[in-house]
Amino acid sequence: MDSLISAAARALAAGDALQALKRVALRDDPPALALRGIAMAQLGELARARELLKQAARGFGTQEATAQARCVVAEAEVALALRDFGDPPRALDAARATLEARGDRANALQARLIAARRWLLLGRLDEATALLAGIDPQNLPPLPAAVAALAQAELALRSLRMSDARAALDTAEAAAVAARVPALQTEAAQARALLEQPAARRVGGGETRPLRLHEVAELLDSGALVVDACRRGLRAGAAWLPLASRPILFTLLRTLAETWPGDAGRDALIERAFRLRAPDETHRARLRVEIGRLRALVSGHADIDATPRGFALRPAGGRAVAVLAPPVDGDQGELIALLADGAAWSTSALALALGASQRTVQRALAELEAAGRVRAIGQARSRRWLAPPLIGFTTILLLPAALPLA
Repeated sequence: MDSLISAAARALAAGDALQALKRVALRDDPPALALRGIAMAQLGELARARELLKQAARGFGTQEATAQARCVVAEAEVALALRDFGDPPRALDAARATLEARGDRANALQARLIAARRWLLLGRLDEATALLAGIDPQNLPPLPAAVAALAQAELALRSLRMSDARAALDTAEAAAVAARVPALQTEAAQARALLEQPAARRVGGGETRPLRLHEVAELLDSGALVVDACRRGLRAGAAWLPLASRPILFTLLRTLAETWPGDAGRDALIERAFRLRAPDETHRARLRVEIGRLRALVSGHADIDATPRGFALRPAGGRAVAVLAPPVDGDQGELIALLADGAAWSTSALALALGASQRTVQRALAELEAAGRVRAIGQARSRRWLAPPLIGFTTILLLPAALPLA
């Protein structure tokens, strides 16, 4: 390694990207391209950084497999920051295997953490759990310890394991201070703030009460019959009945739960489920059909009785009934929750995270843009979507796979 490359590497390690660029800006050999890419990433020029790192990886080739793998890992981290999930994770997995085989444990760990954070963003909690298993931040240097603990904290929060989340946040905060990285300290503080912010609303009996994450976890563990409007399903103890693909049945169930222990009128049920304000006999007949389907679906957890005015929900075993409503109103809660992290997301990345088609996401984004809740930057394939940060509450329960489903 020549003196300019060494000096640029030392400057990058010290966080001085401009000094690093002064030494390698005019060079296009693979080591210089890699350092230029890392410097551009530190300066926030992520798209250019990604191009340079890809060029460096191609330049190293298979003859310098370790250096090539390091470039792949760095490029994957830039892609994560760009919220670009178009490339399959095979390249990152292969790079991690190469680094582990050649004894580069630090960069192999970095690759594992990047992969885990990617799966977390996509809501694939099982894959993230597998990657984070066996990583003990207490045995790591401060910088990777902080990153690992933050990933473990997010996984615990999204699984509503509150004691594990608090322990991971304690570790992350201590490691971030020891690493002397302000960005990590800020991220740890923001994650800690999620514990005290309202995450959902409990609706029922004409009242609405905000719930923090630990209160949501307590409600789900209480044995009550919980109609979960964050994940659109019914939670009864350990049982989970998803209803996201059956919106009419879910709306009927939610309306019945909100009026429990009383009954819901037929006209009110028709208005909410079918969005009609002047029902006739055909709509009432359709309501009876849908109630019959819902009654069969929730059998064993609750019954639905007909009353002179309408219908009433009767939970099995004398359970209480609760409605868990999202902290933000509207049909695009998951979309807003993903954009609330402040990063610029592409339409394809949002579609992948939500498990929806790009066209569906585009329509939802157009509605949100018309309402002034999101904005677009860039054009065509480079277009990205941003939303202002949401103040006063957390949307973590709206993120994909946020709640334990078993």
